[in-house]
Amino acid sequence: MGHRFAEIAFTDSVKAMQETMGSRHSYVRMEEVGEPVNHVLGANEAGFIGARDSFYMATVGETGWPYVQHRGGPAGFVRVLDEKTIGFADFRGNRQYISVGNVMKDNRVSLFFMDYAHRTRLKLLGRARTVDLSDGSLLSKLEVPTYRARAERGILIDVEAFDWNCPQHIVERFTLAEIENAVTPLQNRIAELEAHLKAATENQLAP
Repeated sequence: MGHRFAEIAFTDSVKAMQETMGSRHSYVRMEEVGEPVNHVLGANEAGFIGARDSFYMATVGETGWPYVQHRGGPAGFVRVLDEKTIGFADFRGNRQYISVGNVMKDNRVSLFFMDYAHRTRLKLLGRARTVDLSDGSLLSKLEVPTYRARAERGILIDVEAFDWNCPQHIVERFTLAEIENAVTPLQNRIAELEAHLKAATENQLAP
């Protein structure tokens, strides 16, 4: 056993390409770590996932075609239930149901969690299963009462492996909330300086 993500992702053809491109030696060391690693979520992974407001999920259909879907909601809508399980409320979208249909035949999924502002990416491999609305006790752990969207089901993902990616080629992007948090202190300082300037001007004009 070793790096669980490498065990799953590094197929023979992938290893052959690594060999051709000269990177195989780096990943051989990665695979020979001894005890299993990157198969259970730690505090860093849980915190990172819990802070996200979106992610991308890939599934594969019965014809072999891959499909990638964006999932979004308020920050924290993806819940880390334990070190091997994450879940989220599946909000109604365009009602094509491609991802849900795909996992009915092949429950393997690949997820990308992105933090563009800090150029950080977490890749996760797992197996998805749906939670019916009738399962109130489990669905209650996934609900987001303050979010005005209809949940059609819950989705749980049993974690198989994860890997952190390097920041290379991740372009910095910022959400409106992140921009507002950065700009607010500047706006407050400008208002403070304007107030001081107004007071100084009024004192100079006073008889």
